[in-house]
Amino acid sequence: METTGQLFVLSAPSGAGKTTILKQVMANIPRLAFSVSHTTRFPRKGEVNGVDYHFVTKEQFATMRKKKQFLEWAEVHGNYYGTSRPAVLEQLQQGQDIVLDIDVQGAAIINKEKNIASISIFVAPPSLKELEKRLCGRGTDSTDSIKLRLENAKNEMAQAASYDYLVINDTLEDAVLTLQSVIIAERSRSHRTPEGKRFNSGYLQ
Repeated sequence: METTGQLFVLSAPSGAGKTTILKQVMANIPRLAFSVSHTTRFPRKGEVNGVDYHFVTKEQFATMRKKKQFLEWAEVHGNYYGTSRPAVLEQLQQGQDIVLDIDVQGAAIINKEKNIASISIFVAPPSLKELEKRLCGRGTDSTDSIKLRLENAKNEMAQAASYDYLVINDTLEDAVLTLQSVIIAERSRSHRTPEGKRFNSGYLQ
């Protein structure tokens, strides 16, 4: 099944700032869409169903999984997350570049997908100490939850070398610039303009 868009897979430990970086990048780069994942976790304050995530019950998630409607799915921190296969394929076939915000388990599954080529990007904090500071600072997690997330972060960061690109979120401005540069470089490699348009004789007219 031929696709003309590019799939960017973005992973990071919880609290590394991936969501903040991605929002700024998507505001700056045209023709870049965000694939909204399905999850069984409850919405956090300010999150909107259908925008941040598709919030579903565990029963609904299990039904979709049985029908093979997920390109990838994983259990993270006791909740399930999954990427809709039909939605992603439709956007890619329309020439739309897509960003998947998924964990390292899901990224590994996507990497093995034979019919969809992807570019993987890992966002890391400058240190685990800084990550702990950020997790504590956002005030949404209990002490036990933060401890679990830090333990998971150690395992996740050990897999960063398997990704195509690494973005260190030391300062937000630099991290945004680095991620934008990756996307623009990959568009150039596939003979497209920084805006995502196919470069051919028609473009020059």
